[in-house]
Amino acid sequence: MRHLQEDPDRRPPQDTGQPTATEAGILIPPEALWEQAVEELLRDDLAVIDAFIPEATVASLREALLQSWDQGEFRRAGIGHQSGFQRNANVRSDHIQWVTREELPADGHLFFDRLDDLTTYLNQTCFLGIRRRELHFAVYPPGAFYQRHLDVFQDSSARKLSAICYLNEAWQSDDGGQLRIYPSCREILPVGGRLVLFRSELLEHEVLPARRERYSLTGWLRNDDPVLPAK
Repeated sequence: MRHLQEDPDRRPPQDTGQPTATEAGILIPPEALWEQAVEELLRDDLAVIDAFIPEATVASLREALLQSWDQGEFRRAGIGHQSGFQRNANVRSDHIQWVTREELPADGHLFFDRLDDLTTYLNQTCFLGIRRRELHFAVYPPGAFYQRHLDVFQDSSARKLSAICYLNEAWQSDDGGQLRIYPSCREILPVGGRLVLFRSELLEHEVLPARRERYSLTGWLRNDDPVLPAK
């Protein structure tokens, strides 16, 4: 990965004893997944972790998303920020709702625990200086898309890594909705429980139209402090 340094004396965070995935029937502990993610990021600026969270956590988060969706709490997503913010359905046509750990059911907190563990490991190994995260639910109705773009604003480089965790059930290739990464044109299916992590300022990407509703918990790992409201 360009501009990342790897600590030769890195040590993985303490193992919680809870495996996160299986490979050929063998349970893979978290530190093995984090090591794999670092290797992929160093090589490709992109990492894909399957079974980042178990199906039960995916289902809990999806249920919370759908409840908020049914209650009309989502809004059309926009582009730009501050005075440059605008909504343009020709560029993106998804809907989002910003969320925090505290706003979600306890059954979904494992996602935040895993992401925090991974963030700690990334800071220890790659010196990213990540200080916080921002996350939102995203719903892409059938036919919705997001054209090719970068995840950083022109006046800020605080977003270091983009993180997308898919919440879909039994997603198939024919359902569409792939995440296409540039310049490699690699296409990643939004399989439930899969986490995609990539360099926000380096990799352009787009979301292709899907044939069914597409759900995710999407956000960024940032190296700045939150902006406090004025007193």
